Amino acid sequence: MWHAYPRAGTTLPLGDDGGVPDEPTGSADPLTSAEGTGDAAEPEAPAPPRRLRLLLSVAAVVLVLDIVTKVLAVKLLPPGQPVSIIGDTVTWTLVRNSGAAFSMATGYTWVLTLIATGVVVGIFWMGRRLVSPWWALGLGMILGGAMGNLVDRFFRAPGPLRGHVVDFLSVGWWPVFNVADPSVVGGAILLVVLSIFGFDFDTVGRRKAERATLGRHKADQR
Repeated sequence: MWHAYPRAGTTLPLGDDGGVPDEPTGSADPLTSAEGTGDAAEPEAPAPPRRLRLLLSVAAVVLVLDIVTKVLAVKLLPPGQPVSIIGDTVTWTLVRNSGAAFSMATGYTWVLTLIATGVVVGIFWMGRRLVSPWWALGLGMILGGAMGNLVDRFFRAPGPLRGHVVDFLSVGWWPVFNVADPSVVGGAILLVVLSIFGFDFDTVGRRKAERATLGRHKADQR
C-alpha cells in the first residue's frame, strides 16, 4: 500500500508558539462544560456529629438548670405559700404537678411519662442526621426540658412513672411552671417556625426541593 509522505523541502505549517499545531479537539471536556453550565457547587454541610454535640450541649444546660432550681425550690420554699418577687404578679410558689407542662393534663402522669420518653428517643434518633444548627437548638431545648421533667417522673413521689413534677414560678394568671416547661414550649415554637419557612433538620438552608426548583428556574432564564 502506498503512503503519502511530505516531499523533501516541504515546510509544515507552524502554530503560534512555533510548534506543530494540535489537531482540533472539538468541544471542551464534558465534565468541565457540565460544571460550567450549572450553579456553583454548594458548600458541604457540616458533619452531623457536630450538630449533635450542639443539641446535647443545649440539652445539658437546660437539664442542669432545671434540676438545680428544683432542688433549691424544694429546699427553700414553703409548699403552696407564695413568696413575692414582684408584688402578687410574680411569685415563687412551690407546687407538685402530676400533669404536663404548665399543669395541663393532670391525672395522666404515666401516659405523659411514656410520651416524654418517646420524645427523648425520637430526638436522639434525629440527632444522627441533624445538619441545621437552628434545629439543633430547638431540639436541644425540647430534649433538656423533657429530660428534666422525666427525672421528676421517675424519681419523685409517689413513685416511678407516677412522680409529680416540681413547679415553683408563678406569673400572673399563668399556671405555675419550672425551667423545663418554657424550654420545651420555646423549642417547639422554634421548630414550627423553621418548618413553616422551609428549613429542614437535615439541611443547612431551605429544603432541597425548593433549591432545586430555583436552580432549574435560573437555568431556564439563561
